[in-house]
Amino acid sequence: MYLLYLDDSGSADNPADRHVVLAGVALFERQPHWFSERLDALAQRVWPDNPAGLEFRGGDILSGRKHWRGVPRQVRHDAYAEALGILAGSGQVHLFGAAVHRAAVSPDDPMERAFEQICNRFDKFLARLHRRGNTQRGLIIADESTYETSLQGLARDFRTVGHRWGQLYNLADVPLFVNSRATRMVQYADMVAYATRRYFEKGDATYFDIVSHRFDAEGGVVHGLTHLRPAAEPCNCVCCRQKRS
Repeated sequence: MYLLYLDDSGSADNPADRHVVLAGVALFERQPHWFSERLDALAQRVWPDNPAGLEFRGGDILSGRKHWRGVPRQVRHDAYAEALGILAGSGQVHLFGAAVHRAAVSPDDPMERAFEQICNRFDKFLARLHRRGNTQRGLIIADESTYETSLQGLARDFRTVGHRWGQLYNLADVPLFVNSRATRMVQYADMVAYATRRYFEKGDATYFDIVSHRFDAEGGVVHGLTHLRPAAEPCNCVCCRQKRS
């Protein structure tokens, strides 16, 4: 089974956020333990007094909030880059992300549209594995959020009724929602989501570039990342460049 850990960045209720991003990390069921240990070791170096209490969240790290308050700026930024580098250096990792410009989908809920994109792309990834003789089911594990009820309903409907591109065939169950403090893997997802939103929202690729090559792709075509934007708004992101080529 492949597990897809998801988290979001940006708020559909905040007028200052043009984009809402949902992103995450997919990997085989035996891998999370090893990736969690790597983040535990990094936490031990950053905050040896209570490494288990140090939660890796992109916004908190770069802004020096919560437990990152008092950690020197360079140490924080280096820790973020190192954490993303753990994902970047592994061929076992497949990233998925959807950046949704709120104006592009209004009046629809941008988070629901992002979730629809992620589910479809994860399902197609599993279908590709099946065609290669590696049949796997998938399970989505997401951070607890105000979207919990609606996203669970969406996933259930996708499996039984379908979505705008067809029907999901490879998800084992509706998403599970967990507290991000309980699993390092959701913290990885948060860091990917935050880096991705900085890229689409601010044009800052500093951290996005560390992991951009890990978004699911085949034959040079990136399938794991999408950008929904107003047709009249120019964009030179990696997704939009690919569509034009």
